[in-house]
Amino acid sequence: MKTFNEVGSVPDFDRDLKKLCKRFKTLEDDLRIFVEKELYLYHKLHIDNKGVFALTGLKIKNPPVYKAKKFACRSLTGKGVHSGIRIIYGYYSDIDKIELVEIYYKGDKENEDRDSILKYYR
Repeated sequence: MKTFNEVGSVPDFDRDLKKLCKRFKTLEDDLRIFVEKELYLYHKLHIDNKGVFALTGLKIKNPPVYKAKKFACRSLTGKGVHSGIRIIYGYYSDIDKIELVEIYYKGDKENEDRDSILKYYR
């Protein structure tokens, strides 16, 4: 089943994902499941489980940028969806595209890098 027309990522996301995958072995598969299930529920079926939030104050009109706080990583046992992995992404509803912008572990960094996000959407 194809959930979105396109799911892409920016180079910084790919670099950060590669680094995190060394620490969290299941992360790539967990990310695939997250996009197929959680983002599909949120954007296509409009079911909100309070795990995805629109980022405000970025002054970006298109695409809207979101932060996912509920992300289940099987490598972080005992934490469930409160694993501490955060994902920042843009969703182009007109062309049905998810663009992954930033991924980080909350134990390493407290918040998203807003300057990095703005770099891609100016």
